[in-house]
Amino acid sequence: MSESLKHECGIALVRLRKPLSYYKEKYGTWNYGIEKLYLLMEKQHNRGQDGAGVASVKLHPQPGSVYMDHTRSNSPTPLRDVFDTISAGWDGFRRHPAATGQWITAHIPFTGEVLLGHLRYQTQGDRTIDFVHPVLRSNNWRSRSLTVAGNFTLTNAGEVFQQLVEIGQYPHNTSDTVSLLERMGHLLDRQNETLYGQYREKYPALPRKKIATCIEDHLDIPFLLKETIRKLDGGYVIGGIVGQGDAFVVRDPHGIRPAFYYADEEVVVVASERPVIQTAFRVRTDSVEELPAGAALILKKDGSLALEQIIPALERKACSFERIYFSRGTDKYIYRERKKLGGQLTGKVLDAIGYDFDHTIFSYIPNTAETAFYGLVKGVEDYMLQDKHRRILQADVLSPGELWNIIAPRLRIEKIAVKDAKMRTFITEGASRNNMVEHVYDVTYGIVRRHIDSIVIIDDSIVRGTTLKQSILKMLDRLEPKKIIVVSSAPQIRYPDCYGIEMSRMKEFCAFLAAVELLKERGMASLVEDVYQRCKQQEKKSGGWVNHVKDIYRPFTPEEISRKIVALLRPENMRAEVELVFQSLEGLHAACPDNTGDWYFSGDYPTPGGVRVVNNAYIRYFEEENKQLKLI
Repeated sequence: MSESLKHECGIALVRLRKPLSYYKEKYGTWNYGIEKLYLLMEKQHNRGQDGAGVASVKLHPQPGSVYMDHTRSNSPTPLRDVFDTISAGWDGFRRHPAATGQWITAHIPFTGEVLLGHLRYQTQGDRTIDFVHPVLRSNNWRSRSLTVAGNFTLTNAGEVFQQLVEIGQYPHNTSDTVSLLERMGHLLDRQNETLYGQYREKYPALPRKKIATCIEDHLDIPFLLKETIRKLDGGYVIGGIVGQGDAFVVRDPHGIRPAFYYADEEVVVVASERPVIQTAFRVRTDSVEELPAGAALILKKDGSLALEQIIPALERKACSFERIYFSRGTDKYIYRERKKLGGQLTGKVLDAIGYDFDHTIFSYIPNTAETAFYGLVKGVEDYMLQDKHRRILQADVLSPGELWNIIAPRLRIEKIAVKDAKMRTFITEGASRNNMVEHVYDVTYGIVRRHIDSIVIIDDSIVRGTTLKQSILKMLDRLEPKKIIVVSSAPQIRYPDCYGIEMSRMKEFCAFLAAVELLKERGMASLVEDVYQRCKQQEKKSGGWVNHVKDIYRPFTPEEISRKIVALLRPENMRAEVELVFQSLEGLHAACPDNTGDWYFSGDYPTPGGVRVVNNAYIRYFEEENKQLKLI
């Protein structure tokens, strides 16, 4: 509870469709493009704090000048450092206030018409600068240069890497980012060579410089993307710019990772979230389109725009965690969905408090759960209104006092806990650190009646339960409530993610540990090894994988697992009763009907690689546990 999940990255692409002088005259700045890119990235800062980068391509450079600018940072403040670097390059422009757009393009970095930005959260690889996007493949021929950034994780990155090795390449690391860049770059080289041969054969007297221009004008970006992604397995939104100015953003066939775009006569823009485009460009919700699954937005060097279906769309499995937690809640659709997630928990919460409103306080942790809290509050208040209405209609005669007793009760809503942003726990270790974690939140004293009141606290999700055990429950117990009801607007997280969220180890999930403990308690421990053996049997298979880990949960109801989670997470010497209330899978789908990607809850992975990942995660769990016990 209240644990910060690292998750899918953020991208932003800006394509100016007018000369720089147009923006200077209309908006008073030569830097319109980079300023808008900064806004898009800053508004998506929540999507990545392990690294940031920007690439820029100039459409009309002079030979001898830089046409692709590129900067990245993996410092503790990467976004600020990237734009400090960019801003420093403008000092020369500030000394030439009468400079023309042509002079600026020739002398000032990052004044290109095509701009690509990226915010990274580490889901694999390491934190070195090599893993920060955009990644660059440069060449003296502009049509062979390429920069790529994306929000993706490939489950078959090893296979893509091996394909490169088999054609004779020697990639400098095995990451999916480098493998993707080199695969796309190799295909771009082949297309250049094919076009060059065609022009030389058809027009033998044509100068090579003219041939280079012809190649730039006739690159087939849709074909390049089709050949690049046809063997990819995973969730992805990949953006890129070719050195001559062509640009693209392509989305996976299940629509797992999000992408939105806006276009007018001045600009084309793509971002990972809809409201950041609305904010940066002051446009309405219905002006921003969602990039269809399997499709690509293609931007040619001449400014033309096309939407191409690169790979057939499959069943939509857009990530539901985007709706629950990751994306900004200022999107009108996400806001409504989060309210509904909270509202749908009303019945379970009422049962948990025994319909005792006079002795129950409602609150939320952390701030991202606020919208779901509003939905829960509305649901409970609606019930109270209906109950008051029913009681009044059923009464024959009511005295003023009796009427007041019916209509007077209100929901008790309080700010129970406030996170202390200044608290730092890295200076201590072990048990001492756990003791410090307990004080990350401050509680509001004096509003809970000791041993009388219950507390309902809602959060987005409960993954590991570490903060819940080490901090939240201890903190709330200091207020001496009768009962604490912890509510999750998401279902139980049972399976690892392999498409961009940092949830990869089975032992990280309190629901999984609870299920294993229940198996042991009920004499079914042999199932733990049986599932391991079945996973091992298909470890070397090339396909046809089955998610055998589902069998770990099959003997138990969600309520049984919830009760066991409480037993595992309940701190020693805690006095208050504790109950966990989770969203149901059906409730999730009812609230978020268009984002049905739920593999971390259901185990239903949309791609074969996902099933392989969950089985391998279970194998690692079993072998690590038994190695510690010296059984294997």
